[in-house]
Amino acid sequence: MITDPTMTRIGQGVELHHQQGQRGAARDLFAQIWDDIGGEQGDPLHVCVLAHSMADVQDDVHQELMWDLRALAAADLVTDERVAQAGVPLSVAGLYPSLHLNVSECYRKLGDLDRAREHFRQARARIGALGDDEYGRLIKGGLERLAEQLGEAV
Repeated sequence: MITDPTMTRIGQGVELHHQQGQRGAARDLFAQIWDDIGGEQGDPLHVCVLAHSMADVQDDVHQELMWDLRALAAADLVTDERVAQAGVPLSVAGLYPSLHLNVSECYRKLGDLDRAREHFRQARARIGALGDDEYGRLIKGGLERLAEQLGEAV
């Protein structure tokens, strides 16, 4: 169970976007949280999850990529201890498949297929960190769709 108040607020933004279809409201909430945590100087877990979520509500693929790259960079600074302390039911290793999947998708949209394939392969190489649960199946399904678009084997 999530015990970190900032992670709870990020979750509220994710719900606004995914369950209620309110992208603009989610983007506004994420922007407020970004300011509250001190932007990229904030807790790496918060930066990672917030940037990953903020990428999903961008209308411009360049902005989406910028946020996803921020999330990926912050993930390298997150520890399993910090994730557990926040009550997140996932290891740091479990963050990378989704992060690389999203970066790959952005590069694909931008027509940079070499970078798209590079991040696709990194996501695929780390997929073993995910369980056979709803989240794991979601990311694996995304990788399968992207593999078809990139002409890659899954």
